[in-house]
Amino acid sequence: QVQLVESGGGLVQPGGSLRLSCAASGIDFQLYNMGWYRQAPGKERELVATMTVGGETDYVPPVKGRFTVSEDNAKNTVYLQMNSLRPEDTAVYYCKTEWPLQFWGQGTQVTVSS
Repeated sequence: QVQLVESGGGLVQPGGSLRLSCAASGIDFQLYNMGWYRQAPGKERELVATMTVGGETDYVPPVKGRFTVSEDNAKNTVYLQMNSLRPEDTAVYYCKTEWPLQFWGQGTQVTVSS
């Protein structure tokens, strides 16, 4: 059974940082392209960042330069380091395997507020 479990969300002040984790069981992350998504209240889920099997990363413009995707193959975990957080980053964040199969995590809440 495949499971993706996100953690690391919480409440942070504007300008602060959080590191989200996405731990996988049942699959080997090294064989999958990965994506991080977020869904803000009243909005559609949107792609935030991606990482390919080869380790190439890409980011949507609103987070470029502030967010970084990385992985720890030994822990079968993918991370999303989020710096310089803004109130508009408030959302539930999800990890997802993009290819060759698609699996979603359950999400973790990130709230940026003073």
